Amino acid sequence: MTLDLAAFARDKGIKYFMISYTDLFGGQRAKLVPAEAIADMQRDGAGFAGFATWLDLTPAHPDLFALPDASSVIQLPWKKDVAWVAADCVMDDQPVEQAPRVVLKRLVAEAAKEGLRVKTGVEPEFFLISADGSVISDQFDTAEKPCYDQQAVMRRYDVIAEICDYMLELGWKPYQNDHEDANGQFEMNWEYDDALQTADKHSFFKFMVKSVAEKHGLRATFMPKPFKGLTGNGCHAHISVWDVGGKVNAFADKEMPFGLSAQGKTFLGGIMKHASALAAITNPTVNSYKRINAPRTTSGATWAPNTVTWTGNNRTHMVRVPGPGRFELRLPDGAVNPYLLQAIIIAAGLDGVRCQADPGRHYDIDMYAEGYLVKDAPRLPLNLLDALRAYDADEGLKQAIGAEFSAAYLKLKHQEWNAYCSHFTQWERDSTLDI
Repeated sequence: MTLDLAAFARDKGIKYFMISYTDLFGGQRAKLVPAEAIADMQRDGAGFAGFATWLDLTPAHPDLFALPDASSVIQLPWKKDVAWVAADCVMDDQPVEQAPRVVLKRLVAEAAKEGLRVKTGVEPEFFLISADGSVISDQFDTAEKPCYDQQAVMRRYDVIAEICDYMLELGWKPYQNDHEDANGQFEMNWEYDDALQTADKHSFFKFMVKSVAEKHGLRATFMPKPFKGLTGNGCHAHISVWDVGGKVNAFADKEMPFGLSAQGKTFLGGIMKHASALAAITNPTVNSYKRINAPRTTSGATWAPNTVTWTGNNRTHMVRVPGPGRFELRLPDGAVNPYLLQAIIIAAGLDGVRCQADPGRHYDIDMYAEGYLVKDAPRLPLNLLDALRAYDADEGLKQAIGAEFSAAYLKLKHQEWNAYCSHFTQWERDSTLDI
């Protein structure tokens, strides 16, 4: 039974709803709707000019309507009279096939038809920085190896604890928070869930972290590589696949190597098969490739992959299998679109299951020290353009995630790359002015 948002407003004291959708570039777009109008919005959707956001639409297109999914509604813990609700984009009474949440819902339904239910957890990393974005916010956070720094995490206790308190209040079951491997960097973890629910939570988490940071006079950034020499922001995804009832882990088999079932291995095979193309989605910005292909950081490691390899419990590879019945994809970064991350995992994994893809041999070596020994595994793309070309060449993946989406995404991302290439930088002046 669909939740009545008007009744929810009366029960919770909600004055306004933020009807929110996420565009192709991961931008969160919303309209602030008074509770008195929410019944109409729940029926008909909130109207937007789609061209004004990062979707492949023109000013001549009809209105885009964001239809709220009442099951996703969240009362803002830090502003109780406002509720956030994720929405699906429709136009002329039809789903907008390029809209990220629409893409994900279609793939979740496809997996269900094959008796599979994908569950995921994400590990979004972020920096707390100055309001102007120029430096990390804690001038005393200077350790060479700052990961898990007890003093540094406690100096930001007010921010981190407030966010964690809100996750506890929302029933997300958060279980740990830590200072990460870069100065000024943090990670917060909550319990895994069905792919769509994880995407909604991930989307809301980014909104919440930024809002709480601003409340404390700071700024939070999920930018993949905001500071040269420091470890970048990853967003590792832990993936398991279950039966439709969500009770039996289809990936788990104690008799198999790594505790990964034959079906789980083919799902992993799909991830490995499409890895270079995946990067266009999991690492969607010019800056993303400053993290993937980064030189050694001050802490001694980038914690990011640059080669298409998998392993057991070893963090130097693109995929690790840390325990039975699941694996961790370490490729995505902080800029990844929460909905497209889940969608591309399902699209690649389902293709692997359907074609019985073999993930290839696993490696036990330290890729940071001995990666040069691997001769039969492709390197990940060196830049966004290479990733877009790899994605465009992968016809199977483009069709799996959606032809209309793929065309729109490639068009807008090529425009972004071209804009970057036409931008003049200080490096060019420093390197060329006196030649």
